[in-house]
Amino acid sequence: MTETVKQGLTRRAYLAGAAALPLASGAAQAAGQSGAAPEPGLSALPDVTEFPGIEGTYLNSGSVHPVSQGARRSVETYLASRSMNGEGGDYSVGRLRRSVLERYAAFVNADVSEVAYITSTSAGEQMAVRCLGLPRRGGRIVTDVLHFFGSFHLYNELEAAGMEVVIIPMRDNRIHLEDMAAAMTPDTRLVSVSAISTINGFQHDLAAVTEMAHAHGAHVYVDAVHAVGSVPVDVKASGIDFMANSSFKWMMGDMGLGFMYVRGDLIPQLERPQAGYQQLARFSSHAYPYDPPGDAFFETGARDDATGLFAMGTYSNTGVAHLDWSLDYLTRRGVANIQAWRQPLIEKARREMPRLGFEPLTPEDSTGPLIAWARENARADLHERMQAAGVQVSLSRHRLRISPSVFNSEADIDRVLEALS
Repeated sequence: MTETVKQGLTRRAYLAGAAALPLASGAAQAAGQSGAAPEPGLSALPDVTEFPGIEGTYLNSGSVHPVSQGARRSVETYLASRSMNGEGGDYSVGRLRRSVLERYAAFVNADVSEVAYITSTSAGEQMAVRCLGLPRRGGRIVTDVLHFFGSFHLYNELEAAGMEVVIIPMRDNRIHLEDMAAAMTPDTRLVSVSAISTINGFQHDLAAVTEMAHAHGAHVYVDAVHAVGSVPVDVKASGIDFMANSSFKWMMGDMGLGFMYVRGDLIPQLERPQAGYQQLARFSSHAYPYDPPGDAFFETGARDDATGLFAMGTYSNTGVAHLDWSLDYLTRRGVANIQAWRQPLIEKARREMPRLGFEPLTPEDSTGPLIAWARENARADLHERMQAAGVQVSLSRHRLRISPSVFNSEADIDRVLEALS
């Protein structure tokens, strides 16, 4: 079933939803947490059945999500088909690719013609820029300091190529809509944001951002790597033009595979950012023995959908196999249910960390999977201590971030607090 809940719901609404859910059994009750009653065949949250034996306390799924038992079995089935010894039976990679792409489209409420496989979120952002004819067309790009830090190299390069790039600063740990509105002008070509910031978990109101951008004739690109799989995403409700995400974080997949979304009515207006054989709708040869004669050695034609715009060459089949299992798991669990389960863990950390001298970085109305704090010299001072305690979090130069997933419990938050105290 497609998730259609908008990201704009408040934290209070999600907390109320969490309280209304039936109590989970077993470890969840022992930890005093609430969660959705699982479907038959699904364990209660926290799910240690699919994620057994994780060493220590892992609260860093926002960097790389652990591999589930189900995804591992799915990959092993694919690898058996690659052994060429008959173990794979009638396994069809092509059929699997089509099925996963269709299910991803449904997962974000897109048409399958609007999505394509890509290799990474960064690749998708590059494609969004190029298919708009940038930097050749000139004009302005608007982004903000809470966007993915790796993207600023791209925008520095575009600025060096003659574009005007405006980077909006944060105030009160968030990006304010009025600051974005002030930055948009009639020559704005692209507004580029992260749905959920990797820096501090800030969530944009994508519908509001898109409405402002479209009023100025600009297009909106969204980095959704921390949104898809962690919060309900609805591309049609938000009205965004482009979205990209990798699958190795909250989609519980692997590196080397991601997705690109483009609004369907835009496709005929866009420039193809690069050409690759996966885009082909037709190919004919007039160069080899027994080929029919023709005016050119080769005739090609691209598909008229997102795959015809963005697909390139080979991509990770093991990544597709991961998602064959993980997409079903996330759909059956319900992303909103996972979000409601996770929120009390986030809230406990939000309450307790400032008492240990950590400066809050995440807005209080955040309902995403990340929460962060500022602390001077965090990585230098805390890395060895956390390692000795068997606790894995994300440590940057002056920042600590935790990102719980379905296998975490309140006890894991307690272990972080103990290690830091």
